[in-house]
Amino acid sequence: MTEKLAEIASQSRNLFLEEYGHFIDGKWVGGASGKIITQINPATGQSLANIQAGNAADVENAVAAAARAFPAWSRTHCRQRQAILTEMATRLRARADDFAMMESLNNGKTIMEARHFDIEMAIDLLSYFAAAAGVGIPGETHDYPDAIGFVHREPIGVVAQIIPWNVPLIMATAKLAPALAAGVTVVLKPAETVCLAVLEFIREVADLLPPGVVNIVTGYGADVGEALVTHPLVRKVAFTGSVFTGRKIIEYASRNIIPQTLELGGKSAQIVCPTADIDAAVRGAVESTIVNKGEICLAGSRVFVHDAIREEFVHKFAEALNRVELGDPTLPDTQMGAQASKAQFDKIMGYLDLAASEGATVLTGGERACGGLLDKGYFIKPTLLDNARNDMRVAREEIFGPVTAVIGWSDEADVMRQANDSDYGLGGGIWSRDIAQVHRMARNFQTGTIWVNKYYNLRVGMPLGGFKQSGFGREFSTDILRDYTISKSVILHMEDA
Repeated sequence: MTEKLAEIASQSRNLFLEEYGHFIDGKWVGGASGKIITQINPATGQSLANIQAGNAADVENAVAAAARAFPAWSRTHCRQRQAILTEMATRLRARADDFAMMESLNNGKTIMEARHFDIEMAIDLLSYFAAAAGVGIPGETHDYPDAIGFVHREPIGVVAQIIPWNVPLIMATAKLAPALAAGVTVVLKPAETVCLAVLEFIREVADLLPPGVVNIVTGYGADVGEALVTHPLVRKVAFTGSVFTGRKIIEYASRNIIPQTLELGGKSAQIVCPTADIDAAVRGAVESTIVNKGEICLAGSRVFVHDAIREEFVHKFAEALNRVELGDPTLPDTQMGAQASKAQFDKIMGYLDLAASEGATVLTGGERACGGLLDKGYFIKPTLLDNARNDMRVAREEIFGPVTAVIGWSDEADVMRQANDSDYGLGGGIWSRDIAQVHRMARNFQTGTIWVNKYYNLRVGMPLGGFKQSGFGREFSTDILRDYTISKSVILHMEDA
């Protein structure tokens, strides 16, 4: 650990306020209910801070503030929005180590992962959309014999944004940056279990934002989410989370007939071909299992391995998982931290029980990690399930934990059928040195993002989104800007000379 990170770790309690209010109309305010929610360090069980348990009254105040701010903000010059986003990125970079520690403490992810993945990705998102804001969103012109048509793209209005607990700062910046670039105003609801880094980031940049442009309401989904999505002044919803909640969002949004972008669950397949670099594929499978403790919707948790190399692959995969260092997430040598909450821990453990009853073979892991610090937190050993079948629930349902199932294959057409035989279609991987096979498989893969020979090869600027029940809409690229705007057609008739 760097000396700075060591110092931050020793003073971690100073990173957070004792209690956070809602951020509404440029001010931090108490909640209408008077109730609070305690944020927990999942590695130790200790409390970190309290947030407001918001309700419909808080939502009403936040949406009203956003609606008041919209006319002026939507007409700001694009370079002004660019300057704000650029400064937001600068401030996040200046305190990158602080924010990495916040994510590690509140989420249970390792400090090195938080620093070099989460924070860097959040900075990249702010910088990318700052550049996009400076360019502006172009319209169109159409020539007719007796007229000229103009198509303007205008900010859509007040936007409701709801983000999950697994990568809070990435999700917050992935939502806020394009919204600010497009000129809309926002009411954002972070997850009630993990949101301290998001609140601290808003504290860091609050002076840059005109009052009402960004508003934050914390609380439970039933109390805040429904009131927010159904509010008559909200013109669009952007949601990342589970399929179950996504269905509710669609239902709520239908009341006022407003559009949504949804990034939902995943059960991504990785296909390891006989020509693959086995060691590289094993590294990819390990990374997919342990990154963010498997609590990531893009996880390649179904690994289809060709029978010709399956025995070698499984042996090396199991050995590599056995070497993964679990422990204090704030230490630099720790490779995997604690699951983000007791609820998620219990869910994963339930799937591990189910795997055994379904007939999968647990080659390594499959149980709680114990001993020392591990006894205090929600730690699960990274797990390899062998002899799995694609019809098992552990191969079809999103576990959202460090659990990967290996399935054998011998026929390309059949493995593509199995890989696509899923309710989801968010991510996927192909491991092969045969370029013709790679192109063939990629064309047939029913999923939004396909990584070839390196999993989690994420790049800001490449559209990210899903097929099927993984949702609709594309984020992480300028594609999303069209979803935060609405077109207006103007046809100017020209009289005959």
